[in-house]
Amino acid sequence: MAELKADVLVLGAGMVGVGAALHLQRRGRDVILVDRHSLAGEETSFGNGGLIECASVFPYMFPRDFGQILQYALNRSSQVRYQIADLPTFLPWLVRYFLASSPKRTLHSAMAELPLIRRSLIEHEALMAEAAVPELLRRTGWLKLFRSDATLSNAVREFQRAQQYGVAGEVLDSKAIAAREPHLSGEFAGAIYLPAPGFVPDPGGLAKAYAALFQRKGGRFFVGDARRLEQDAGGWRVAGSGGVAVAREAVVALGPWSDLVFRPLGYSIPLGVKRGYHLHLAPRGNAVLNHPVLDSDFGYLLAPMNRGIRLTTGVEFARRDGPPTPIQLERALPRARALFPLGDALDAKPWMGARPCLPDMLPVIGKAPRHAGLWFDFGHQHHGLTLGPATGRLLAEMMTGETPFADPRPFAVERFS
Repeated sequence: MAELKADVLVLGAGMVGVGAALHLQRRGRDVILVDRHSLAGEETSFGNGGLIECASVFPYMFPRDFGQILQYALNRSSQVRYQIADLPTFLPWLVRYFLASSPKRTLHSAMAELPLIRRSLIEHEALMAEAAVPELLRRTGWLKLFRSDATLSNAVREFQRAQQYGVAGEVLDSKAIAAREPHLSGEFAGAIYLPAPGFVPDPGGLAKAYAALFQRKGGRFFVGDARRLEQDAGGWRVAGSGGVAVAREAVVALGPWSDLVFRPLGYSIPLGVKRGYHLHLAPRGNAVLNHPVLDSDFGYLLAPMNRGIRLTTGVEFARRDGPPTPIQLERALPRARALFPLGDALDAKPWMGARPCLPDMLPVIGKAPRHAGLWFDFGHQHHGLTLGPATGRLLAEMMTGETPFADPRPFAVERFS
């Protein structure tokens, strides 16, 4: 059986894994990128709103408003849905999520992640230039629509708070909304326009472009099963259909599947998932959507992807590998058609994915404390596309002895011990 040798195995070829592989390669490491698919970006990185959210200061925490919590509990919210049969599976995680969402702990998470958020678009721009794919970045920003005065007022307060940390934006009235998006229909109390975030019209394609860059620079792509990772005297090895890949160090960047590696090694890390769905639809007639648009009160987003208008849903709490239940998508579709002229579906069926989340909405980045040469880089919640290259840089700096550009201590796995 053929044996491929390298300095580092990076397990997982989504945006997070590819970002880590490129930054390690830039620092002189010989890297093998391992994935169960033959192409990068085929899982969680494939399905998202396409936003590089460099204006997202505060993470998506559990709400503290009793009325909103009651809506969630009764399964009446358009933003969040859960499957009752799976409640015993994810309820303990939800309790930890609620406790980590106190105002004090939320601020801690936000300030810990802020250097990564601020670095996110910078790192993407550098990689896109090197990969020669400038067409995969649109500088449109995005719109958050609000249908009631109450939800708009809450959002404006949150926006004003974010402005204290350098976030730029504009509160729009109905006339300004129509000027930016003339093909939208509906009654709106207002909107918030955030100009800074980048928009990627093909997120899966961007991950593939970065992986192609990695290979052009001498990196190797290995199709293998990360669950077969083994430690031996020389480091780490993983088997695949084409042989065995061996390296001194290994990085677990498997997103929502990271537990398939860390649990057998004895690590108890509270990794949960938030499932989501998307569907591409054709615009009708000459209708054009100029920005990604979040219909905040109804909990869905429309994004003008290369394939068509992507309708994405909010959060579903269910078992990661349970059968799809795209009820949120079905409920959102008529509302989306009323908002924007949508034609036929372009996908045979809805896509489903899972966002990997820790209760404090911070990723795990750093050294595994009980295994030499093992590193973690997973749990990027709603910001895998946004943060992949930035956390890849942070991890590579840690692994190669550079001074990290951000404090890595808040991301250490030991915070859960």
